[in-house]
Amino acid sequence: MAKFVIYQVLPRLFGNYNLSLVPNGNIQENGCGKFSSFTPAALKAIRELGVTHIWYTGIIEHATQTDYSAYGIRKDHPAIVKGKAGSPYAIKDYYDVDPDLADNVSCRMAEFEALVSRTHKARLKVIIDFVPNHVSREYHSDAKPANVKDLGETDNTQWAFSPLNNFYYIPDEAFAPNFDIQDYREFPAKATGNDQFTAHPTANDWYETVKLNYGVFYQGGKQKQFDPIPDTWLKMRDILLFWAGKGIDGFRCDMAEMVPVEFWGWVIPIIKEQHPDIIFIAEVYNPCEYRNYIFNGKFDYLYDKVGMYDTLRSATSKNTPVYDITSCWQANRGIEDHMLQFLENHDEQRIASGFFSGNGMYAQPAMIVAATLTRGPVMIYAGQELGELGMDMEGFSGMDGRTTIYDYWSVKTIRAWANQGRFDGTLLTQDQADLQQFYKKLLTLSMSEKAIREGSMYDLEYANFQNPHYNPHEQFAYFRNLKTDILLIVLNFDDKKVDLRINIPKEAFEYVGLKENHEYVFENLLEPAENIEAQTLASDKPFGISMPAWKGKIIKIKKQPRKK
Repeated sequence: MAKFVIYQVLPRLFGNYNLSLVPNGNIQENGCGKFSSFTPAALKAIRELGVTHIWYTGIIEHATQTDYSAYGIRKDHPAIVKGKAGSPYAIKDYYDVDPDLADNVSCRMAEFEALVSRTHKARLKVIIDFVPNHVSREYHSDAKPANVKDLGETDNTQWAFSPLNNFYYIPDEAFAPNFDIQDYREFPAKATGNDQFTAHPTANDWYETVKLNYGVFYQGGKQKQFDPIPDTWLKMRDILLFWAGKGIDGFRCDMAEMVPVEFWGWVIPIIKEQHPDIIFIAEVYNPCEYRNYIFNGKFDYLYDKVGMYDTLRSATSKNTPVYDITSCWQANRGIEDHMLQFLENHDEQRIASGFFSGNGMYAQPAMIVAATLTRGPVMIYAGQELGELGMDMEGFSGMDGRTTIYDYWSVKTIRAWANQGRFDGTLLTQDQADLQQFYKKLLTLSMSEKAIREGSMYDLEYANFQNPHYNPHEQFAYFRNLKTDILLIVLNFDDKKVDLRINIPKEAFEYVGLKENHEYVFENLLEPAENIEAQTLASDKPFGISMPAWKGKIIKIKKQPRKK
């Protein structure tokens, strides 16, 4: 396992600098970012944030209301496309890229390949989505290799289930959701992507998608029929090999736990045999399945959403005590370095939105935890480092605290940072620039400091529950150390300044290699200019430190040089 930093970005949004935006506007009205928007200047600016990997979200071709039939791409029925641009997770052709992102649609794959090359030249690695559980209702590959049969091409649609089929069917029933679908016809109906084995999904279901069949007979008590190997396994293996052959460095696997773990345990070693350095990241929400998908599914990393994300968000929002972080990491003991930490992604509400904290600055302590508590990777979402609000009414996506994945739109803070592709930051407000600087320092430190990247963690919370000069409801502290390299990380989730005295027990001195009754000097790596007075550390002499509201400090501890 290794420490790395992911920058998630939707190319459709990132490179769109259009100021004149129309809610529910089409691509001509609102514009669209392109592969070419990731210029050397843009990639350099992203790398300077401390980023090592870019997750380009929405690369594989998905359903859209934009008509590309002039380029040999089958047109989608608008009734089963969410938003004018469509969801990046309603895959329409596993062997093609989103034509929206190309300057020349006829050369779209070559443009993507050039993006991969350009990204690598900027010393960044490339992650793309693999969406294995579901596809768009009108899935059809126009770009598949000549010897490849399409998904569903050989299905017997009279069978509700067969491991020979790629889809699940509702025989003798037409697709008829409980809302107007404007003359769209599907017969027999296919099961909907969120495990709805009915012809009548609701508007709240993933009605624009159909469920893929990996040999699990859901209607038959989830009976597994994996011998012989189901046809869908073979098709998806070939699709993964196709994209791995493009030189990408990793897959973020959407809703991986909705696909049987046996498939992953079979396919990932096959891909890694040909591409040994490629990584697989799983979106998994059931903590009871974490170890299953790591050890049996062979995933390198999993989302830590139901756990650390939920805990950090709740603590930042004053809904739960900060000391819950302890039980969080303890629950993942032994697999903590496999967990991908984050505070934002395309599914979650923006930190600065009115639904979360209302200000990106308030999540600094939480972000420090996400970046430094373990040796595992950390991710930020484009605009997070600028305090993006996510409070636009874009069209299909309303004012929900999220940046749309369905609409043609542009992101205000990204536009300011980009300044028409110059990425000089001159249009950022002071608050935006300050927050971006915080992220740069933090992410860079998470990679450059060996104690964070490779060291151990010692949680100090338990030693301070009865401490009158420390509130475990609002403060959190821990060591990260590697041999003689020792960091003390102190966090204040409170909305007011506090003067802390932190108990350091004897066990901690032994664990991290500190000497009792020895004088040490301290440097706040996030703010090197800060003067922290030298102190003698001992188990009966708490460490004193002043903490501003909503801030954290990463303190390097050094022995006081002897006076000559």
